[in-house]
Amino acid sequence: MLDKEVVYEATLDHDFLDEIYSLPGGQEIKKCIQCGTCSGSCPQGAVMDHAPRKIFSLIRAGFRNEVLESNTIWLCSSCYSCSVRCPKEIKITDVMYALKRLAIKEGKAKRGRKASILSKNFVRLVNKYGRNHETELMTRYIVQAELFNALNFVPQGMKLFTNGRLPLFPHKIKNIEQLRKILKKVDELGGI
Repeated sequence: MLDKEVVYEATLDHDFLDEIYSLPGGQEIKKCIQCGTCSGSCPQGAVMDHAPRKIFSLIRAGFRNEVLESNTIWLCSSCYSCSVRCPKEIKITDVMYALKRLAIKEGKAKRGRKASILSKNFVRLVNKYGRNHETELMTRYIVQAELFNALNFVPQGMKLFTNGRLPLFPHKIKNIEQLRKILKKVDELGGI
């Protein structure tokens, strides 16, 4: 017998769909015909707790927590296979990014989520230097998400370092203040 929790309509967030519509790319969900092409095209679909098609269905039904706490939005590899194959030309990857931003904003990105940790640190470094600093990103990620497996990263880290792929010191871009103004404006518009 299946063990499934009963969900009462009163517990659903009926404003969730309107909120998603207001996010960049969120209006696209209206065009979804639930054909499943996105889920069938997704190389990560087998390890997601809900494939993209089901995420859209859950959004429409008002399952806010289930969507924002799902691993789906963090496992999206941004390959755009779903978007390219979608018969309604929905930019599914853009919707996944919008859901990630909303999950971070609401604190729904669980501390143990490795992709969330990587994403937050990447954004922090781009704000700080104007670009990624691979060494610092890798170090922060290992300390926050893989501390007990840190020694497993040493061989790969040494290879990257000896090939010049892990610079010791970060490089800031020119006119970083202009980039920060742009990023601040994007953040104000709900983009980061």
